[in-house]
Amino acid sequence: MIGIIGAMEDEVELLQQEMDLEEIVQKAGMSFYKGTLCGQKCVIVQSGIGKVNAALCSQILVDVFQVDALVNTGIAGSLDAQIDIGDMVISTDAVQHDVDATIFGDPLGQVPNMDIFAFPADEKLAGLAKKVNEEVNPEIHTFMGRVVSGDQFVSSKEVKDHLVATFHAKCTEMEGAAIAHAAYLNKIPCVIIRAISDKADNSAEMDYPAFEKLAIAHSVKLVRGLLEALK
Repeated sequence: MIGIIGAMEDEVELLQQEMDLEEIVQKAGMSFYKGTLCGQKCVIVQSGIGKVNAALCSQILVDVFQVDALVNTGIAGSLDAQIDIGDMVISTDAVQHDVDATIFGDPLGQVPNMDIFAFPADEKLAGLAKKVNEEVNPEIHTFMGRVVSGDQFVSSKEVKDHLVATFHAKCTEMEGAAIAHAAYLNKIPCVIIRAISDKADNSAEMDYPAFEKLAIAHSVKLVRGLLEALK
């Protein structure tokens, strides 16, 4: 059973409509669609935006549905000049960029008292996602690297430059690292897949609404292909 999490309705709505639905379970204000999609048993859910919603959603998927893996799908802002709007980023690991306990000597992004700085993606799952995306979305580029998450929509060049210099990440968004954190604690595989909707700079406010649907279409195609490949 695969748990598929998207923060916004548009990121999961089409997948939910296409699945062979068994039941809808309501928990913590979220609707968990359980059934089969592309021959794979899965639960597809809109978590809501932000790290708390994402972590809570992840734990429900583990506790209630006993999922074997978590896939976080959605959109993000690019932190790499090579990565254009519409391109895909597959996580190698994820960091919460807004965690700050530096006063105690921890590096920025380190969750205090944890034995790890960056929460790793499952190598097999991430590698498969890269291979599948190159097949189903051949018109875009596929990148692998670090995803950073925080409870803010990054839309200034200053913040973007800070994230690039500090974390050397490929993209920024608001949920992935929390889902990877939950997966790490529960010892289950996880991967974050992010289609780029904006450049996470002073143009983000204009680019995001213009390219959101295009980016979501790419991520939906990748999720379908990934589920097929996991059968």
